[in-house]
Amino acid sequence: MIQPLRIVNKTFLYILLSALACIFVFPFLWMVLASLKTNMQIFAIPPIIFPKPIIWKNYSIVWENVPLARFYINSIFVSSTVAASQVITSAMAAYVFARLQFPKKHLIFIVYLGVMMIPSQVTVIPLFIICRKIGIIDTYGALILPFLAYPYGAFLLRQFFLSIPSDLEDAARVDGYPRMAILFRIVMPLSKPALITLGLLTFMFTWNSFFWPLVSTNTTEHYTVQVGLAMLKDQLHMAGDWSTLMAGTVISTIPILIFFIFTQKNLIKGFSLSGLKY
Repeated sequence: MIQPLRIVNKTFLYILLSALACIFVFPFLWMVLASLKTNMQIFAIPPIIFPKPIIWKNYSIVWENVPLARFYINSIFVSSTVAASQVITSAMAAYVFARLQFPKKHLIFIVYLGVMMIPSQVTVIPLFIICRKIGIIDTYGALILPFLAYPYGAFLLRQFFLSIPSDLEDAARVDGYPRMAILFRIVMPLSKPALITLGLLTFMFTWNSFFWPLVSTNTTEHYTVQVGLAMLKDQLHMAGDWSTLMAGTVISTIPILIFFIFTQKNLIKGFSLSGLKY
């Protein structure tokens, strides 16, 4: 009796998860299909699901209207640099809070995490003034320097580091390894899933960032993809060319999609093993 009930529960769970997956995938699928339609097909009633004929020209129009290649290079460079930096700085901070003993460690860690509670909108004006004072507005420095470190990464990695047996580090210290060597040669290689998870989340957040790149850059030379999409929207607004805008949006999601496809196993493992140990 227990076995059939378990099969029924598992079947119901799969059906529920499949339905939720369809709900979450539908907007993305609709965006891809809309990018291959004409405007009349997008707003047709009853709705036309599949484009007839397929309009590939929408993608070429995007490249003709805005310097998307330049925006792509800017976004890839900025997002990759910020992601790599946050992985390194977060790993160093996480190792300190996970392994070293010093007075008021837990209190300092709580205060450190409290920075995440401050809304980003509150820090925009002070951050802009600082960047203007040091002369990095409309440069890559304004897009990268303020985000080289962030508390969430330290929190995520600290939870993972706590799950690594300390015996490995004790053996390394007996062999004369300094703390930094232990971190980079032992702890970080064992934390690959968590590091990839943090790198993906940081890359995705930086790639999708719009407000700060819009505020801190003034020329197309340093615009990112998201700012470029806003420029494209402004150029196509009068014509109401939503199919071309959908094509630009699809192009902007490709790097994130590729990154996720190749790292999804490590991403799931990183979340499942990080836990909430304190």
